[in-house]
Amino acid sequence: MACMLAGLLFYIFNPATNKLSSSIIGQIEKEEFADFDDAAAFSDTDSTEITNFSDEESVAPQSGKNLLAYLGIPQGGYTVHEDIIRKNEGFGDILSECNLSGAALHSTLRTLKGNFNPKSLKADKTYMVVVDQEQNPHFWVYEESPHNYVVIDFRGNPHVYSCAKEIERKLSLATGVVHGSLHATLSNNNLNPALAAELAKVFAYSIDFFKLKKGDKFKAIYEDVQIDGQSVGIGEIKAAYFEHKSEPYYAFAFTQDGHRDYYNEEGKSLKKAFLKSPLKFTRISSKYTMKRFHPILQRYKPHLGTDYAAAKGTPIMTIGDGTVIEAAYSGGNGKYVKIKHNQTYTTQYLHMSKFAKGIKRGAQVKQGQVIGYVGSTGLATGPHLCFRFWKNGKQVDPHKEKPPRSNPIKNQNMALFQQHADSLKNILDNLKYEVQAEDLMSPL
Repeated sequence: MACMLAGLLFYIFNPATNKLSSSIIGQIEKEEFADFDDAAAFSDTDSTEITNFSDEESVAPQSGKNLLAYLGIPQGGYTVHEDIIRKNEGFGDILSECNLSGAALHSTLRTLKGNFNPKSLKADKTYMVVVDQEQNPHFWVYEESPHNYVVIDFRGNPHVYSCAKEIERKLSLATGVVHGSLHATLSNNNLNPALAAELAKVFAYSIDFFKLKKGDKFKAIYEDVQIDGQSVGIGEIKAAYFEHKSEPYYAFAFTQDGHRDYYNEEGKSLKKAFLKSPLKFTRISSKYTMKRFHPILQRYKPHLGTDYAAAKGTPIMTIGDGTVIEAAYSGGNGKYVKIKHNQTYTTQYLHMSKFAKGIKRGAQVKQGQVIGYVGSTGLATGPHLCFRFWKNGKQVDPHKEKPPRSNPIKNQNMALFQQHADSLKNILDNLKYEVQAEDLMSPL
C-alpha cells in the first residue's frame, strides 16, 4: 500500500505550480487515511492542544445541505431565532424565554437527565430556537462546536439528540521563510497559524523554536481539516522540511509496529530522550553562565540554569519521562519540581505559581506532560521559569547535551520506508517558496 502511494506521489506532483493533482489527493486519502477514523484529531485555531472528535451515537448529516437539513429539522413553516448564552445564564432561564409551557419545561428538564448536562453550556456560545407561525417552539439547538450540535425536539414527548457535521481533510502544501516569528510568517502567508504548533511538535527534539533565525525556511505536506469547506484546524503533518541556521531537517510520518512516528530521511527517529524546551513559544531571558549579575542579590554569581520569560500560568512540561523526586517550596526556588529521568539525568523547574494535578513526590510523568505553571515564587523579579539540568549529579548546560534517539526504522521495514520517504522528499525538494510581503520589504 505504502509502495503504491510512494509511486503515485512521485509522478503526479507538479513542482511548477506547487499543487497536488486531485487524483493523487484522492488516492492518498483512500490509501493512507484508511487507517484513521473519519473524525480525525486536529488542533483548532485557538489552541495548540489536540481535540479528538467522535461521531459515535450521533447523526452524521450529509454535506451540501443547509443547517436545518443538517440538524434533521423540517424547513417548511418555521422561523429561526438566534441568540447567545450570557454569562451566569442558567439553562432553565434560557428555556423559560422560549415560550414553553410550564408542563413542557418540566418534561424537557426530566428528559435531559442522563442525556445532556446543562452545566456544559458555555457563555458566548450560539443557540437557536426554531418556532412555528404562532411562535410555539418546536426545536432548540445549541452549537457546542463548529462540528457538533445538540438538538432538543419539543414535538410530542421532548427528546434530545446530537448532530455532527461532516469533517473533511484535504491535503495541503505550505512553504515560508521566517522573518519574525513562525506564527507571524504563517499568518502573512495566509496559512493557518495553528500549523506553527504542529511543526513545533514534529521538530521538538531537533530544533529549539525559541531560537529561530531570520531566513529559516519550512515546507510541509499536511491535512487541512475542514467543515462546510472552511478550514477549522490542522490534522497530521505527512512530511515536512525545516531549514534552521542553514541546517536541513526532514520529517516523514511512518507507522512501524502499530506506532506512528516521525523519522528523518535516513530512517532515524526524530524523537529523543528530551524535548528541546519545557515551554512553548516563549523566549530565553537568561542563559546558563558561570557569571551573571543577580537582580535581587545585587552581585555576580553563577547561573546554572536557563530562564524562560513567560506569562504567569503558562504550562510547564517535563522534557522527558521520569519520577518526581521533589515537589516542594524553598525560599530561593519558590515552588519547584525535580524529576529523575534515569541514572544519568535529572531536571528541575523553579518559581512555579502552582503544581499540576497529581504532581507530588513519587509520581511517574511522561515526556511533554504538564507538571506545573509559570509563576514568580521565591527569589524572582517577575514570572518566569528557571530550568536546571543535571548530568551525573553535576549541573550542566542542556543546550550542549546530545541525548540519545529513540529506535530507528527496523531493517525489515527500511526498503518500504525509504521508498515512501524518497517520494515525499522529492515533493518537498521541488516545492517553490512563495513570495511573501516580508520578502519584498526585506529581501534575503
